[in-house]
Amino acid sequence: MMLGHHLRRAAPAVRVLPAASYGALRFLSTDAPEKLFDKLLIANRGEIACRVIKTCKKLGIETVAVHSDADADALHTRMADEKVLIGTAQSSDSYLRMDRILKAIKLTGAQAVHPGYGFLSENKAFAQLLEDNGIAFVGPGTHAIEVMGDKIASKKIAEDAGVNIIPGFSGVVQGPDHAIQLAQEIGYPVMIKASAGGGGKGMRVAWNDAEVRAGYRLSSQEAKASFGDDRLLIEKYIDKPRHIEIQVLADSHGNAIYLNERECSIQRRNQKVIEEAPSTFLNEETRRAMGEQACALARAVDYKSAGTVEFLVDSQRNFYFCEMNTRLQVEHPVTELITGVDLVEQMIRVAAGLPLTLKQSDIGIKGWAFESRVYAEDPVKYLPSTGHLHRYIEPTNLPGVRVDTGIFEGSEISMFYDPMISKLITYGKDRNEALQRMGDALDHYVIRGVKHNIPLLRDVIEQPRFVSGDISTSFLQETYPDGFPGYQLSQKQRHSLVAVAAYLHMSRCLGDQEYIKDDVSPAMPFYAGKVCVTLGGEVFTIEQSDEDFRYTAVFEGGETIELANVEYDAPVLRASANDEPITVQLVSQDPHKVHLSYVGTDFEVVVRTQEEQRCFEILPEKKTQKMDNFVATPMPGTLISLNVKEGDTVFEGQEIAIVEAMKMQNQLLAPRAGKIKKVYVKPGETLDDGELIVELEDEATAAEQDK
Repeated sequence: MMLGHHLRRAAPAVRVLPAASYGALRFLSTDAPEKLFDKLLIANRGEIACRVIKTCKKLGIETVAVHSDADADALHTRMADEKVLIGTAQSSDSYLRMDRILKAIKLTGAQAVHPGYGFLSENKAFAQLLEDNGIAFVGPGTHAIEVMGDKIASKKIAEDAGVNIIPGFSGVVQGPDHAIQLAQEIGYPVMIKASAGGGGKGMRVAWNDAEVRAGYRLSSQEAKASFGDDRLLIEKYIDKPRHIEIQVLADSHGNAIYLNERECSIQRRNQKVIEEAPSTFLNEETRRAMGEQACALARAVDYKSAGTVEFLVDSQRNFYFCEMNTRLQVEHPVTELITGVDLVEQMIRVAAGLPLTLKQSDIGIKGWAFESRVYAEDPVKYLPSTGHLHRYIEPTNLPGVRVDTGIFEGSEISMFYDPMISKLITYGKDRNEALQRMGDALDHYVIRGVKHNIPLLRDVIEQPRFVSGDISTSFLQETYPDGFPGYQLSQKQRHSLVAVAAYLHMSRCLGDQEYIKDDVSPAMPFYAGKVCVTLGGEVFTIEQSDEDFRYTAVFEGGETIELANVEYDAPVLRASANDEPITVQLVSQDPHKVHLSYVGTDFEVVVRTQEEQRCFEILPEKKTQKMDNFVATPMPGTLISLNVKEGDTVFEGQEIAIVEAMKMQNQLLAPRAGKIKKVYVKPGETLDDGELIVELEDEATAAEQDK
């Protein structure tokens, strides 16, 4: 393949936020006169590529972006000084092609490579390839990558280094029967997880023999697909632990320091959702012990770069080694904010052979930071969403807000890559301020064109347990045992939202009246008086008025909502409702419907006159098609396996198929017992969101045939 090379010297066409827009970010920049690199290539894409480019610009280092054809106009290619096409949209034909990346390095004359996270960031062969060609790898040495990337080897090394480890089997599990035997010896529950890789892929918790057998199969398949290595290990699962990790920084001169901890317990499917630093749970004694063990492990493997040692911490603050990530973590910004250290800069300095200028005594904790991972996904089903961002506005105008992203308005969220839209980070002088700023930032974040998980994020940060810091890795499962139901409005919030919708409807009517210059009497405008507002199937009748820049809605029960200080900066409306702040986004509006986004959730509100409401209520209800007889894919992806054929009889909950999306394997189960009437697809096919996989015979038809 011919590599496409584009040299860019002109300013990028898209608005790129400067480092100062990080808000509260206070980089402890060394501004060292030492020679670093003239040009650096980023072997990655998306937000992490953009993040690395920002620090390189600060250091005066030219940058090279590599990209697939799907990313030809991506933000990281616009920000970089040069860009090189290395393949097609599939990662296996682009971002994982070491040979093409090496050609891009030689083509551009880059002296160093930053791998970001994911892709080749923890690939020993890639680091070795660069070393063999005299290219600096902005990461640790090959030995550290190899032994820490193998969970079996890393556990043994950690134990030898004096690091606390979780009880379990230190060898490779030989098969499902062996896994069951080990689980019975260790004692349930157990964790089955891939020996290679990370990111929550290839991990399953099992509470009995049947779950071990199923978990072994799914974990090995997932590990093979994600890392090319299906080896598994098994260990005791610590029920309701906290996931707390230590950031370390080491150089090639024997120096190693820790930069405090990150609390990463809010997870779903073993993938982090919200992180914070510091942790509410650790005291100084435990923090120091964890940090010292993390540094001991780094020294044991001759580590040199930024790295993260993950621990599970129980209710008594006993902590156990989980794994070491030999790369920059997704959640590194919260550490940067509370320490003032630019971790990317430190990685580049270490890769250039320079010693750390920071000592352990330089590292303190100043303030508090949260990070919310904003994903393009259905938060109720936890499934990825694809599409074009036709409206996208980041809340970077608010104080203490930083947004790390790799997209802009008009970008496409495709099925080929991780569905992350951005990392939304807030900083405050204490936890309460940082948390308040996170709520405000989520409310002001405008994302249109794909589903997103802001409703879940917004709901989580309001949960009393989260606010108090009483969390564990089972927080989401315990808080939403039947799955996240969507953001549930209180009656007070419903009334406020009804009032806002009625206010917007009245404002539109007033504007229309002025535009058409109707002969309506100013004393009795047609928008005044009582209106019926429908929200979520509930009809509210309100008496509305607008005097002295205050809009008032009086509900039938007597409750009054008064809106004042209304500010509208399209599409965000800010006001006070009974002297309490409210932020709402106006998505669209027509003569009767007001489409609003509130606390991250879309609501369609209908405003009618009383006569219009009476007419509407006598209209026949429109029937919708039932999908009880179908199994459809809830997300775009690839059909990995199909376990039934036409004529098969299935039971409720039986596995019908496995669809792989974003490198995660998802089981699709039979919604009820029945007979397979039709199969629509074949294994290996690429499926669209909602595409039918199989159809069950109608229950009435099946019952008639059984007579």
